[in-house]
Amino acid sequence: MDQAQQLRNIIKQQNMQQHLARVITVTSGKGGVGKSNMSVNMAIQLGRLGKKVVILDADFGLANVEVMLGTRPRYNMADMIYGRKGIKDIICRGPENIGFISGGSGIKELSNLSKDQISGIVNMMYELDSIADVIIIDTGAGISDAVIDMVLASSEVLLVTTPEPTSITDAYALLKTINKAPGYSNDNIKIKMIGNRTLSMSDGEELYNKLNSVVTKFLHMNMEYLGSVPFDVNLTKAVMKQQPVSVAYPNTPASKSIKAMAEKLANVEPENQRQTLGGLSGLFSKMFRNRNK
Repeated sequence: MDQAQQLRNIIKQQNMQQHLARVITVTSGKGGVGKSNMSVNMAIQLGRLGKKVVILDADFGLANVEVMLGTRPRYNMADMIYGRKGIKDIICRGPENIGFISGGSGIKELSNLSKDQISGIVNMMYELDSIADVIIIDTGAGISDAVIDMVLASSEVLLVTTPEPTSITDAYALLKTINKAPGYSNDNIKIKMIGNRTLSMSDGEELYNKLNSVVTKFLHMNMEYLGSVPFDVNLTKAVMKQQPVSVAYPNTPASKSIKAMAEKLANVEPENQRQTLGGLSGLFSKMFRNRNK
């Protein structure tokens, strides 16, 4: 049995599963725009809406998420990939019972796995689907192969950008790379833009309109506007405390903005799309299939 057939068989097993996690991939065109902060605080806010949330830190080489959560995981994905630990063993708990998985060196090693290791990972993710309602993937910034692979395999992508010209340019470059990649389809990937560090609500909408106009004209891609987070000094204070701003300063403008976006996401949960794509196990299956084309 070849590797592709093994993955198809695993997906058939997934279709019999009653519960599949909703996977939300958070990405950005460049570093330093607040992507990890958005991932962590979105997880907190979705958790407060009654969702069981797990963050997968797929930003290899950096530990932004664990710093913001104030936790240091004992194990990461590499321990799972090489059979040393199971999926439940590598999940550590952050504030308000948010789950957290460190990608560690495991994310980099995803491109060099045997078919048995790939099959094992997909089955592990299938197990994670059964215990989480929402899985938030915090990707690396930019247009590395790992980021593009993860985004292309996702059905729901949050693109974080700021009003700075370099951030807008890099966000466009990321979308252009995704658009050119084999397997991309407007029908399969829903991209929602989030404006960060904006001066006002209208500033966020203006940022979206500016980026969306060139994306529509030159790339013919569909992109929605989820909302914006205003510049907030309390967010920086929260980072210094190694706490999510939603925990340290729940009533500050940044926290309220992210709460509103979380509510919007929760109210438009794509149930049919989740069932079709098969949660996180389906995402990893699709990612490995795309690499083998």
